[in-house]
Parts: sequence; structure tokens; C-alpha cells
Amino acid sequence: MRWPDGYDRIVLNEVDSTMAEAARRAPALAGPAWVLALAQTAGRGRRGRPWVMPKGNFAATLVLRPTEAPGQVALRSFVASLALYDAFVAVTGRTGGLALKWPNDVLLNGGKVAGILLESLGTGQGVAHLAIGIGVNLAAAPGAEELEPGAVRPVSLVAETGTAVTPEDFLTALALAYADWEARFVTYGFGPVRTAWLSRAARLGAVITARTGTTETTGSFETVDDTGNLVLKTPKGRVAIAAADVFF
Repeated sequence: MRWPDGYDRIVLNEVDSTMAEAARRAPALAGPAWVLALAQTAGRGRRGRPWVMPKGNFAATLVLRPTEAPGQVALRSFVASLALYDAFVAVTGRTGGLALKWPNDVLLNGGKVAGILLESLGTGQGVAHLAIGIGVNLAAAPGAEELEPGAVRPVSLVAETGTAVTPEDFLTALALAYADWEARFVTYGFGPVRTAWLSRAARLGAVITARTGTTETTGSFETVDDTGNLVLKTPKGRVAIAAADVFF
């Protein structure tokens, strides 16, 4: 499997977190680069939560230098989701059981197998660099004690499919898939990405709950709009939600 043109690859035995390492390296990078760590001592997920990384799992961050407005830049969470979906298909040879959970998780047989974290690196209103952190349970899933109440159970790729893949090989599959979706996003905009994402969405049409720190909204998952918002159909009408944790 070839490596995509134009992307650098940095593989490290151990770091505090690939997101932190990406931030340190970003100013010196000439172009987009993947930072893969075989072990993390202080990995983190959304909202500053710890990201536990058993041995053999995957932790990498892609550093980009985007040119779009911040709102458009953030839509790359959907690009990364589709790339992860395709990487799983590439390494397993099948699509069964895979689904994408808004805003940034990949599900396998109903359990969470991967998560995505976006952070902008820059000053003022602009985004000098974008860091896309990706964690995948290739070899093992963290214990239930690591989860918040009601969260989707974690699963591992090997336990659910019998497919054992090294972090380095998964990175190659992911980098290839990401380069393909990034090219489509840059060329055609969010429309085709949105359509593809919705065709793989978990619980589309079902009743779900979106929670923020202060509010909770329950309704039918109607769509994702053209700015990436989750749209729920509720008894009080349609509600567009920009950021939340989703519970089934």
C-alpha cells in the first residue's frame, strides 16, 4: 500500500500526546504531516477527557495548514470520519457493522471503535494550522470505568472482526483515504462530503439525545445541515445543534 503524495509521516515510539506533539512541530512543517505515536502518556479526547491507549492501539494527529474560514475548516471532522470509515473497509475488506456517529465517532457493531478531535492552532481570528487527532481501538478497548454514564461502549477492531493490524499499517490506509476525501472537499466543497457522511450515519431517523453542558435536546435525527449542525425534529420544531455529545 503506497503512501499519499504530499503528506509527511512522523512515527514516534512515545509522546505525551500526538496533539501536543503536533502543536510543537506545526510551525516548522513545510506541508501536511501525520504524527503517529506507538504509546501516549497523556492522551486526551473531547472536552479535555483522558483518552486511554492500551498497547497496540492507534493514536495519530494530522497537521494541516488550511486556507478556508474557520467554520469551513471545522467541517474536516466529517472528512476525517469518512477517511476512517474507508480505512476500516480497506483493512477488513467489509463494510458491515460500520457507522458514523455525529459529531466525530466511528461505530463498529454498535460500539465506539474510533474518535476524532479537532483543534485549531493559530492566533486571532485565523487558523494557522489545524490538528486532527484520531484514536482507534485496534487491539483493545478501554474498560467501562473510563466512560461517562450513558456513553457508547468501547470496542476493538480485533475483537469485533478478527482483523489484527499494526498502527503503522493502519496509518497508511488512513492517510490514503484521508488524502482522497480531502481532495474532494477542497475541490467540490462540503456538499458531497455531507451526502456521503449521511449515507453512513448511525441512527439517522431515530430518536436521539444531544447534551451540552447546560442543555439537553431529544428528537428525531433528521439530518446534518450544510454547516455541519445536527438537526433534530422535536415537538417544538426543528432544532439545529452546533456542538454536543449525542446519546442513543
